[in-house]
Parts: sequence; C-alpha cells; structure tokens
Amino acid sequence: MTHRWNYRPITPEQEETSRTLAQELGISPILGRLLAQRGITTAATARKFFRPQLPDLHNPFLMKDMDIAVERLNKAMGKKERILIYGDYDVDGTTAVALVYKFIQQFYSNLDYYIPDRYNEGYGVSRQGVDYAAETGVKLIIVLDCGIKAVEEVAYAKEKGIDFIICDHHVPDDVLPVAVAILNAKRPDNTYPYTHLSGCGVGFKFMQAFAISNGIDFHHLIPLLDLVAVSIASDIVPIMGENRILAYHGLKQLNSNPSVGMKAIIDICGLADREITVSDVVFKIGPRINASGRIQNGKEAVDLLTEKDYSVAREKAGQINRYNETRKDLDKSMTEEANKIVANLEGLADRRSIVLYNEEWHKGVIGIVASRLTEEYYRPAVVLTRTDQMATGSARSVSGFDVYKAVEHCRDLLENFGGHTYAAGLSMKLENVEAFSLKFEEYVASHILPEQTSAVIDIDAEIDFRDISHKFFTDLKRFNPFGPENLKPVFCTHHVFDYGTSKVVGRDQEHIKLELVDNKSNNVMNGIAFGQSSHVRYIKTKRSFDICYTIEENTHKRGDIQLQIEDIKPIE
Repeated sequence: MTHRWNYRPITPEQEETSRTLAQELGISPILGRLLAQRGITTAATARKFFRPQLPDLHNPFLMKDMDIAVERLNKAMGKKERILIYGDYDVDGTTAVALVYKFIQQFYSNLDYYIPDRYNEGYGVSRQGVDYAAETGVKLIIVLDCGIKAVEEVAYAKEKGIDFIICDHHVPDDVLPVAVAILNAKRPDNTYPYTHLSGCGVGFKFMQAFAISNGIDFHHLIPLLDLVAVSIASDIVPIMGENRILAYHGLKQLNSNPSVGMKAIIDICGLADREITVSDVVFKIGPRINASGRIQNGKEAVDLLTEKDYSVAREKAGQINRYNETRKDLDKSMTEEANKIVANLEGLADRRSIVLYNEEWHKGVIGIVASRLTEEYYRPAVVLTRTDQMATGSARSVSGFDVYKAVEHCRDLLENFGGHTYAAGLSMKLENVEAFSLKFEEYVASHILPEQTSAVIDIDAEIDFRDISHKFFTDLKRFNPFGPENLKPVFCTHHVFDYGTSKVVGRDQEHIKLELVDNKSNNVMNGIAFGQSSHVRYIKTKRSFDICYTIEENTHKRGDIQLQIEDIKPIE
C-alpha cells in the first residue's frame, strides 16, 4: 500500500503561538505546535485541555426544551406514571438507555426499558414499540439516540395518550415530531453551545438537568460516566470541547471504578489490570456491546450494563462475547464476498463510490462491511441487503466527505434515512436500488475532492530522535484521550537507519521489529511496523529511509518508549 504523506501546514501566527505556549507551559515547541493546530491559543486554555474539569461542563438548561423535558419527567414521577426508556440497538443507544434507566431507578421504580429488534422493527421508534408501551400502561417514553425523524410514530403514540421526550444527536429533517420536548443540539433553533454530543451524552445532560431541578448532588452522576466514555469512543464523535471533559472523566471511571456490567466486559476482553484507552473501547469493548444488537437483540446489552450481580454479569458478558465471535465470522465471509464483487465491477477506477446489494447478506453486519470497503478502496460505500420487500443498508464515508448529504440528495428514492457525516442508515424499495446507485455516484463524483480518494497519512510534525525524551513523551500523554479533532499525533523522521538488529516477527513473519538511529543523535529507538515486512530487505541494506509513526508506551516494558511505524519510505 502506497500512502501519500500530507504535512499539516502551520501558519506564521500558529508558529508564534506555539513558541509562546511552549515557553509558558514548559513544554517542547513541537507540542506547542500541536496545541496551536488544535485551536488552543492561550496557556489557560491549554491547562484546561490538559486537565479537563467537570465544573466546566455546560449548564444543561442551555439546551432548547430542557426545562420542558425536566418538568414533564418530574410530573410523570409525581403522578406515578409508567415511564419507558427507549433506545437504538447500537453502543450509543444501549449505553444511553442503561445510563438514564440506572439513574432514574435510584429514585423511581415504575420504569421499564425497550430496545427495538433490528430485524423485526428496524432502526428508530417503531409502531411495535409504541404498542408495547400502550399495552404496559406507559404514559411517557424517553427515547435516546434516535427519534428525531419519528414523526408518524410519535403522532401514533399521541393518539394512544403517550408523550415523548426525544434525546437525539442525529441531523433533523425540516419537520420535527410532535414530542413534548426535543433535546438535540443539531436542531435549527439550537441554543446549546456544543453540538457534538453522543446520544448517550444527550441522555447524561438530561439527567444532569433532572438532578439540578431536584437538588441531587452532581457526584451521583459520576458513576455513569463510564457509559458516556464508551459511547463517545464508539460513536466516533469529536473528542474536544464538552466531549473531552466527559471522555476524560469517563475513562477515569472506567479504569478506577467501572459499573458491574462494564467490569464483566473489561474482564472478558482481557483488559483487566491495564489502563483502558479510547482504542481499547473502539476495538474491544464497543464491538462486544454492539454484537448483541447485530446478532441477537440489543436489549441483552442493556441487561448486562444495568446488572448489579457480578457473577450474573460475567455470564451475560460471556454470551455477548460469543455473539462477537459470530459477528467476526460473518464480517470476514461477507467482506470477502464484497471484495470479489468489487473486483469484478466494470470501470471501478472511474467510480468515486461503491454501492453493493446482496439479498443474502446479514443485516447486522452490513455497516461493518461498508466500513471495510471505505478503508480498502478509499471511496464512500453503501452496502444493502433485503429485509422483507425493502433494500436496507448502511453508508460509510472517507475522511472529510459528508456521506449523510450524499444520501439525503437521493431522498426521493428512499423510504427512510438518517445519520451524520460519516455514517448513515437507509432503506428503499427494491426496484430503486439501481437508480439510487447511479444518483449516489453522480453526487459523490461531483462533490468529493481528489485527496479524499487516496490513502493519506496526515503528519503533524517533522522531528528528530533527539526530540523524543521521557519528558516529551510524558507531556505528549497529556493530550489523551485521543479521537476525532484530537487525533493521536503522527510524526515523521527523515534519514533513519537500521541499528543492525531489526528483524521480521509474527506468526507469518508479517511485521518488523526495528531498532533505529537517525543521523542527528545517538538515540536508538525501538519500533514496530505491523504488516510491513516487505520493506525488510531494503532496511537491511543499511541505506537510509523515512518513517512516519505514533509514539507509544511499550506494553511489555513499562516506561519504555516505542515507535509504532505507520509507513516506511525508502530513499531512492
């Protein structure tokens, strides 16, 4: 794989800012530059960035309709009405339902939760769910991580005497549902200062407002932050602003005192006794919670996340772990099938998007397959399967391209759609698949930029090995937690050489374990280059090459620094 290296430009103003920040904070000018690139221009803002504080969370009542939502919840509890917490079947939805249910349950018992079945009901608020609420005497539904487009379903519930409070973060349509309150910072009349909360984050803000209105101390909310951190990491929302505060303290909670259900997942992932990071959530914890809704029913994930008995939780975690193994097998076989189809597509080189339909594919895994296709071919991808008489599917995007807008452009061919910049869900009549494919491609081709369709590594700074001291690494770790808008910095060093001890490793000899020197210092740096063993012959010639990498702690030798090599460029 040949990557293009994109060196992030820095303006003269940012250069000046980075020098000032470095001086005032006592850090390397390189790290001052990273702060400037993130829009941090003063030492005071930098200190808040390095040590996010819970008191800096926004007042939840700044959110449009929050006062109405809290008033309706208080009224329901005062009148002893039955309340249903309803949410999507993915990680964000199930953590949101678990959070709101666990918090309200401390003060009120006439409460239930509901997760729609991916296969029988599909995404969002369903009539079946409303019927369940009516049959069980529910008067108020709090819906999380979906509902912003449920105009007909909310009207149907209203006919049955059921009120809705919608807590969502997806892009709304022009017409909003007739809910009692709609908490969504993306609504056009938004009054909230931060627009990138996860669905679970919106649920947390609702509970924060409820706590304020009832004189409940904030420390009662802190145990729920592990759920918020998992939702932020898994839903790929920016980890800056308010999300940074929530993720920072949520990871702290996840590491020091996770809930019983979360502890069971941590143990089954093999993450006990080590510091859990955003990456661990994205690649280990999140997929297991998600697997429940993909393979069986998302309600099982909420059952686990709300469980109070560890032995029961461990059993439930074992079950979702088995679902995850099934999910991996399906993912592998479907991705292989998808790649074969793509390889045989006519004119692939001229296409700017990929749209695939296979009525046999498993609905629970198509989103993952779409992600695999975008990673492999650097094009926005839509993967569709058949559900009854409809084609339903998922869209995924490449960096910088808004796939939601591309899907919205085809709305005349769709029955339903929703989502955000990098991911969307959609459904259409089977006969519209071909027309959708053409119209989607037409939109993508005319809006995507050339640099969005190739493998690019963004490089934050060029450095020498002499810059990488233990203090530098300690200060760099303060940039955690990493995620969108605060990605782990990628550095590059030119003209490095093999120290003489580099070798291929791995079961199939596919990785390189490196010991490197550059021509500016005597530092010998350890590195690992996953899947790049094809370069070893060149490296062993003792000729110089360029590398780009992230700086990590060596998990086998605590305290040691290791370079994780992203790409190697021989110097011709």
